[in-house]
Amino acid sequence: MYSADPYPGLPDPDLNAGFYDGVPAKRAIAWVVDTVLIVLVTALIVPFTAFTALFFLPLLFLTVGFLYRWVTLTTRSATWGMRLVAIEFRRFDGSRFDGATAFLHTLGFTVSVSMVLPQLVSIALMLTTARGQGLSDIVLGTAAINRPAAM
Repeated sequence: MYSADPYPGLPDPDLNAGFYDGVPAKRAIAWVVDTVLIVLVTALIVPFTAFTALFFLPLLFLTVGFLYRWVTLTTRSATWGMRLVAIEFRRFDGSRFDGATAFLHTLGFTVSVSMVLPQLVSIALMLTTARGQGLSDIVLGTAAINRPAAM
């Protein structure tokens, strides 16, 4: 039997709306928390470079942010900010992120936040799609959901 749903492993937004309730707002809060953490780590690294990192601070910030997102998404399918607001990413088949998916999602996120138009498109998609998916989510077939209760 053929299923019209391109994401058969993700909760259906009509039948299981609770998985997606408030996710765009939670993603915004998580982004703020993660950005603060990345700024703090970047600031802690600068003195260890004899302050020469100030000459390439944007690159250092981008690198720290990329590594932070990739490692945290690989380990628990959620950044620390996402864990704080109880959301996590799932792949189209319902599984948590593996290292490759986390890398590709982080790469897509980094590219989209580095340019205005993709970022605006991503935000608009998060606010209008049934699963609250951003641009990277749609390309990879992933979605952020409210973390299911432990059984």
